[in-house]
Amino acid sequence: MRQHFAKNTKTLRNASFAFAATFLIVVFSGIIVIGIVALLSGTPNDSESILSVWDVIPEAGQVKNTAISEKDNAGNVAEIPEGDEGYSYFIKTKDKDTVTIGFAGDILFDENYAVGEAFKKHGDSVRGVFGKRLLSEMKNVDVMLVNNEFPYSTGGEPTPDKTYTFRARPETTKVLKEMGVDMVSLANNHAYDYGEQALVDSFDALKNAGVIYGGAGRNIEEASHPIYYFTENGMKIAIICATQIERLSNPDTKEATETSPGVFRCLDDSLLLDRIREARAKNAYVVVFIHWGTESTTEIDYLQRDQAVEIADAGANLIIGSHPHVLQPIDYVKGVPVVYSLGNYIFTSKTQDTCMVKATFSNDGNVNLQFIPGIQQGCTVFAASGEEKIRIMDSMRSMSPGINMDEKGNISSK
Repeated sequence: MRQHFAKNTKTLRNASFAFAATFLIVVFSGIIVIGIVALLSGTPNDSESILSVWDVIPEAGQVKNTAISEKDNAGNVAEIPEGDEGYSYFIKTKDKDTVTIGFAGDILFDENYAVGEAFKKHGDSVRGVFGKRLLSEMKNVDVMLVNNEFPYSTGGEPTPDKTYTFRARPETTKVLKEMGVDMVSLANNHAYDYGEQALVDSFDALKNAGVIYGGAGRNIEEASHPIYYFTENGMKIAIICATQIERLSNPDTKEATETSPGVFRCLDDSLLLDRIREARAKNAYVVVFIHWGTESTTEIDYLQRDQAVEIADAGANLIIGSHPHVLQPIDYVKGVPVVYSLGNYIFTSKTQDTCMVKATFSNDGNVNLQFIPGIQQGCTVFAASGEEKIRIMDSMRSMSPGINMDEKGNISSK
């Protein structure tokens, strides 16, 4: 009787183990299948490999773009110099010892052009336009900055005799938030395409959307003023946006004055250099985001080369360029990293190489760069992968003899 009972018990135990094993296999198989389906459910034009997605670090839910008052989120009293109160913001970083800033090139939301129409078609959303990996990269930096190559307005008049004039509906600012964009530069040759009124409308539209702007303002004080980001651990980043373009004595894109709105022009860079020195004197890391160069060429022109030296001498820690609509070299000028052109980001339907650049500022004084290759294609933009990723990185290495770039896109000076 005892043997019969023991035999039944053993049989029951074996059956229980078999059931548990089968159940676990089914559950884990289901999780794997769901994961694969989720990874494959990106945008139709998203050519990123499944394996690349595993490298993405989930967003940490950091607080972004909250204006500093008397105390920061850690309860520390923020020391804001007089005159900087309206240009200073507190951010909570993912890493206590670093600040990461992402940079990308030209964007366009004007629905009268192909890429703007694509955004509108998708409900003024990134769906179907941005690849998931690229969005993850943008959302996982502490501050994300792009070149905003148009005003947000329904008013104003197009600049007479200008070949291309851009304008987007104010409500399209919500696309910026979906992109993870915290700040835009308006220091370019299209922010004034519909005149003063449209430019001023842009200030209001961006403010209402919670997006910070630099490089333009209601007067030259506002247009040229550095934007300051403060962290919990006491780091301070200054971002200054300025434009050389157009290189004319009487440009279509008007310069801000003491009494009138416009952009921060720096063909004569005396004020830009003063702003850099001012920010360094306040113990900030200084980033200069500058609109310069010659369109549609990978060659650096003499004004870029000469001004890069002056900006570095004034104390900038990093120089990032836009305007040429194509990628240009990365180099170090007097020890300062310079990305001469980020190229188009999501600007046309044309197929071309693009990038996001991620800068990591460490509290030990170092600035590290990572080049993230991308492709703009058919009114979409996505992170490059596989052979295309290798091709773009090899192209950047070839045009940038002064740098080393590893397989992950990390950059150092030779």
